[in-house]
Amino acid sequence: MRTYAEKAAAFRALHDRPGAFVIPNPWDAGTARLLAALGFEALATTSLGLANALGREDGIGAVSREEVLANCRANPERNPQSSGGRTGAGSSTGCSIWTASSERLG
Repeated sequence: MRTYAEKAAAFRALHDRPGAFVIPNPWDAGTARLLAALGFEALATTSLGLANALGREDGIGAVSREEVLANCRANPERNPQSSGGRTGAGSSTGCSIWTASSERLG
C-alpha cells in the first residue's frame, strides 16, 4: 500500500504534466467505480452530490463527517482523491479538519 506522501506526490504529478487535468466529482462509491473504470486517474468528492444522493441538503450539517469519510473510504483505492469537505463544515477551518482526517483514511 502506498504511503500518504506517495499518494500526494502522484496526485501532484497529475497537475504538473502538460495538457488539461480533468477530475470528475462522483457523488457516491458506485459512480466513483464507474468513472475509475472509464479511465479517470483521480477523483474529487462533491458535498452537494453526496448530500443529494442521500436525499439531504448540502452545507447545513445534514451529512455527518463520518458519512463523508465513509464515502471517501468506499471509493477506488487506486485513484487519488480530492475532498473539499463542505458538507457539515461551513468554514475553511472545518475543511482543514476534514482534510487532515482524510489523510488517515489510508
